[in-house]
Amino acid sequence: MSETVLVVDASVGETPAERNLTREIDAETPVYKPPAGELPPPVAGGQCFDGVVVSGSQTAVYEDRDWIHRLTAWVRDVHAADIPVLGICWGHQLLAQALGGRVVAMDEHELGYRTVERAAEDALFAGIPASFTAFQTHSDRVAELPPGARELATNDYGTQAFRLDSSYGVQFHPEYDLETAEWVLEKKSLSAETRHAVEAGLTEENATAARDVAQVFDSLLTLVGEHSRRPERQV
Repeated sequence: MSETVLVVDASVGETPAERNLTREIDAETPVYKPPAGELPPPVAGGQCFDGVVVSGSQTAVYEDRDWIHRLTAWVRDVHAADIPVLGICWGHQLLAQALGGRVVAMDEHELGYRTVERAAEDALFAGIPASFTAFQTHSDRVAELPPGARELATNDYGTQAFRLDSSYGVQFHPEYDLETAEWVLEKKSLSAETRHAVEAGLTEENATAARDVAQVFDSLLTLVGEHSRRPERQV
């Protein structure tokens, strides 16, 4: 029986987020878009989902928006219920903040294909090299991890992945293809020098290298399957 993984699309307006995530997750993937008023269902005994993926967003997790406050409370419930969740970019920051960490604005934008180093062994990164390529687009970062969290990956911009129990965050975008990377660059207001530097890195070679990190979705589904078969999770 196929697991159900909720896709929480926190992006604002028309974006490739839903397309990319539903393509990569080999499961039933109901989609909810909180910025448009579509909040995911409550977490309770008998919930109809086995895992969660939270997308990126053009907002900041520390903004005073009703849907962000409500989603923060919801992911806390997901974590408390020990339902596996993967936060990507903004979702990574939301998880960190919701679980007791701290997110701050950076004085620059990390954008383009970048190198990330694994800092610890974890099943989420099974089959992924110790040093890997991933696409980045963010101007906030996790400055402090939640209490008890373990850092799983880093680069010169800071924490790139963490785990707290069954909750995972990754700062990079494992779901991006080259088309999406080019779409993101088109939307950015950048200096000519910065734009040229990022464009130079948008190559088929880098996009192919970055495909390695898409393995995290299969690893997440393995974790979801293990959790959904636990006796205490049966309903």
